[in-house]
Amino acid sequence: MLAQPGIGHNGGPRLLQPTDHVVWAPQPGPQALLISCPVFEVMFGGARGGGKTDGMLGDWLIHSDSWGKHANGLMVRRTMEALAETIERAKELFLPLGAKYHAQSKTFRMANGARIKFRYLDRDEDAQAYQGHSYTRVYVEELTQFPNFEPIQKLFATIRSAHIPSSACGFRATANPGGPGHLWVKRRYIDPWPAGMRPIRQFDQESGMWLERIFIPSKVADNKILLASDPFYIARLSQSGSAHLVKAWLYGDWSIIEGAFFDCWSDRRLVIPPHAIPKRWTRFRSFDWGSSSPFSVGWWAMSDGYPVEIPGKPPTEWPSYPRGALIRYREWYGASGPNKGIKLTNFEIGKGIVSRTPPDETIAYTVCDPSIFAQEGGPSIAEQMWKGGRHERGKFQLRKADNRRIPGWGQMRSRMMGDEAGDHAGRPMIYFFSTCKDAIRTVPVLQHDDKNAEDLDTEGEDHAADEIRYMCQARPIQRKLAPNPGDVPYGHVPSIDEVIAHEQGRARANKDYRGI
Repeated sequence: MLAQPGIGHNGGPRLLQPTDHVVWAPQPGPQALLISCPVFEVMFGGARGGGKTDGMLGDWLIHSDSWGKHANGLMVRRTMEALAETIERAKELFLPLGAKYHAQSKTFRMANGARIKFRYLDRDEDAQAYQGHSYTRVYVEELTQFPNFEPIQKLFATIRSAHIPSSACGFRATANPGGPGHLWVKRRYIDPWPAGMRPIRQFDQESGMWLERIFIPSKVADNKILLASDPFYIARLSQSGSAHLVKAWLYGDWSIIEGAFFDCWSDRRLVIPPHAIPKRWTRFRSFDWGSSSPFSVGWWAMSDGYPVEIPGKPPTEWPSYPRGALIRYREWYGASGPNKGIKLTNFEIGKGIVSRTPPDETIAYTVCDPSIFAQEGGPSIAEQMWKGGRHERGKFQLRKADNRRIPGWGQMRSRMMGDEAGDHAGRPMIYFFSTCKDAIRTVPVLQHDDKNAEDLDTEGEDHAADEIRYMCQARPIQRKLAPNPGDVPYGHVPSIDEVIAHEQGRARANKDYRGI
């Protein structure tokens, strides 16, 4: 049995008996709080080594012990490989308690008749297959591996029972910072109360009820069993990555994303306070189309290299940017929720873009997602948008973007990093007004594609990034790089000492590169 007093099958208290065999007990702290938490929706974890998987499996043991044959669980992970790891740990805990495992159906049947299925959702659409199912507990491990909330939301609809109180049913999940779903998980569970341990209340329009969810943080320091069996775990973890990554691993820091595709992003360098845009600057727009997914529009101005005069401020406080730098000064992000579009007609999108552009602004052109120009038996999306824009006001020029992904991401990186040499060394060539919240929110957390490290993961919220890429490709730059130490200038005849020094520099560089 379990080392956890629970509730008997008749709803009364069940006390641990002297004859009970202890297989698992919650550790004091977060695990114990998870087991006893009455809130319907719980997100548990946030750091590596915090005992998250054991917390989920232990919660099921307590739940199934309390409700017997009426307990019906579902454990979900993103991939089959990850699911296999959880199943192996479940065998260690469940089989000694008399559970039977059916490999073909990936289902454990507990000795008292309770049962739990183990499944993976490789595609978001797979959640649709559970429509009509009923579970008393649904567990999802590593929430941030799911790019969108939608498949999880569909699983919520399966949590119900005709045999046990609704208060005994619930949803339990784990997550670490990072991954394609970092944004929506952070927004749903972390942002309202970053320290956690406090219910987040939200009014549900359909039911007319207040719903609650809670974040219970769990860190490696809370896992005393792990640290006792492996005293060097934290030390090894600390040496496995950068200081930022280790901070996220050890403390569950959701403000830090290591391994992000745009690791050169810096709010301090790239995000600026809004100010008036000089009329002499050339202006552009960029557009990425979406309907069920968000669309994104960016308004850009290109600096001429001269300071921007700000009335009432001394010249020393006037902002200035390198010649050719792009400044994103306005945006329109067509989203109704995390990575969910607002389904406007193409006519309405075109009309909306032009109506959001003041009459005194002259836009040279709007560089667009090339797919909108495709002819499919009727007017293209671009034609429909053009009609909406022309209907609203005058000139509305749409151009096909250069849609090459890898070179486009390279242009974005080059602008974020700026020149290494020259008059503007160290200064970015792209800036974002602080009012462009969706670009600032989504671009820094985009992740690498698992199959192509040079591309980003398209399952993330990449719509603003795509249209920024279009803009950067429309105005490409060439970074000025600092010369490598030991490089011999072209046309210079080196002395023997210079040749020796040059070769020694190359040897040192090769040695460093090989990690010797």
